[in-house]
Amino acid sequence: MLQGEKEKLESHIRQEIEALKKDIASYKQAARPVPPDNSIGRLTRMEAINSKSVSEASLRQAKNNLLKMERALKVIDDPDFGLCMECGDPIPFKRLMVLPGSVLCVACAGKKR
Repeated sequence: MLQGEKEKLESHIRQEIEALKKDIASYKQAARPVPPDNSIGRLTRMEAINSKSVSEASLRQAKNNLLKMERALKVIDDPDFGLCMECGDPIPFKRLMVLPGSVLCVACAGKKR
């Protein structure tokens, strides 16, 4: 990976981490328990509980993505970062921009399915 690409990827990862931290705070707020007698506007209690469940799932996914981003940031300077663990070929820069934690190239990832 070229130095300019690595710097761009690192900046992208840092931006994603900050966005995920904000999302997590928002999801935590939305995932608070629903009081038994609480209805928010036109929402019934069941709708509020369903909304809370969706927020909890989003919170888990955001936390998982944050861990992946932080892990990618820690290993970005490793010499084998950006190389496929299966075949050793470089992982395309565009793939790393979308999935910074990728450890497989597209071809090897397709074989795993």
